[in-house]
Amino acid sequence: MHQVSLKPPADYYDESIKDIDKEILKLLSERKQRTQNNPGFPHQSLLSTWAKDLQFEEAFLHILFSTLFYEDEHKPIIEPKGFIKNIPVLKGIDSGDAFHSITLIKQYKNASVLNLASDYSSDVQEHPFYELMIKGSKTNYECQWRGGGGSGEHMNTSFVISPALPNQETGLTLVFKEYQDMPKRSNPDNTFELMY
Repeated sequence: MHQVSLKPPADYYDESIKDIDKEILKLLSERKQRTQNNPGFPHQSLLSTWAKDLQFEEAFLHILFSTLFYEDEHKPIIEPKGFIKNIPVLKGIDSGDAFHSITLIKQYKNASVLNLASDYSSDVQEHPFYELMIKGSKTNYECQWRGGGGSGEHMNTSFVISPALPNQETGLTLVFKEYQDMPKRSNPDNTFELMY
């Protein structure tokens, strides 16, 4: 996730195309709804055909659809502010090839930080990517992957959750989706859950 300058690349706008631009945005919204925000990516043959038929460069279409695919990456980054306390969690689960655990959650005024520790049964050459979702609440939690690291048999993955999780366990389900390859949104290779 990154934040990009919102400075426009030009200092003018042709108002005569405002209706066209609005229609493009409506179609993009319909595209998200129809695919439940999981559109996949057009095959190269489709991009080639569209580029030829509509007089675009293939590279431009590739960049355009890549930007649409990674729309979530352009959400504002949640910066935890006002540390309150560490909440002990001490939960774990064996997912077959690894034991995953959460020892604590760092509570801030505006967010929570959760670290997932994964201990594998053998050396892992390429560690997987994880995505976090939270179920069991009327609150819509935004879970942003903050990175990870490790080597061999161990890896840590960090997530920032907003708004902050409750200070006590409330029966929320932390759903972790594991992907061997990016991009996300393909079917996960593994899914496991921990209760909070």
